[in-house]
Amino acid sequence: MIDTHVHMFVRGLKLASVRRYAPDYDATVEAYQQLMSKTGISRAVIVQPSFLGTDNSYMCGIIKRFPDTFRGIATVDASIPDDELDALDASGIVGIRLNLDGLPLPDFSSAEWVRLFEALRKRRWQIEVHRQGKDIPTLIAPLLDTGLDIVVDHFGRPDDEDGVNDPGFLYMMQRRDSKNLWVKLSASYRNGDKGRGAATAVKAARMLIDNLGPDRLVWGSDWPHTRHEEQQSIPATIKEFQTWVPSESMRELILESNAARLFHFE
Repeated sequence: MIDTHVHMFVRGLKLASVRRYAPDYDATVEAYQQLMSKTGISRAVIVQPSFLGTDNSYMCGIIKRFPDTFRGIATVDASIPDDELDALDASGIVGIRLNLDGLPLPDFSSAEWVRLFEALRKRRWQIEVHRQGKDIPTLIAPLLDTGLDIVVDHFGRPDDEDGVNDPGFLYMMQRRDSKNLWVKLSASYRNGDKGRGAATAVKAARMLIDNLGPDRLVWGSDWPHTRHEEQQSIPATIKEFQTWVPSESMRELILESNAARLFHFE
């Protein structure tokens, strides 16, 4: 079982100058490895948390210690030079994350973004995006044109009121032919504040399987479930995933084959 969405950090690391929050506890690789042994997770993808900004050194240090177990998704500036990308690549990084929650959308037609996309293609990296559902069409349409694999976090963050009728979610249903759009089945609890996320996730997973296809889906625990730590756990997220995807063969595809291919574990 491959967990494609975890965060690791400790107190005392340098924080981004602009951030929404910072946890007051540690989420260490040792703590996560204990959970791996109890839940059957064999490998995982560490995603750079937004509050650490573009300093990916803590994550890279973990991956270098356990290169067969972890891969990483970094946060970078569009102007990052090639030698820094090379260093990240050598550290087990396989893509970048655009966490644009609450931020202006970038101009992807600008020279620095075009250069970065070309640099990512050369390294076979992916782009992971985090944004509310209503902005998904505007955000990912130009990204899909790059030919890179585009991975959308947390079901595409459909609106709590609209649920699976969210225009952004429905846009993803129409992109099956793109062949480079992926969606993470993860963190249903982040999709709205009225408690409807879990029910929406069941419908959303079935629609994604039927429309986008099970070969374009991966699963993530979202450990340590920042801001939802008291209500969530990895066993609970695994149990929830089994309700989203009742087919054992599809679960195996999503949990193993898809993730291994997309995150360069193969």
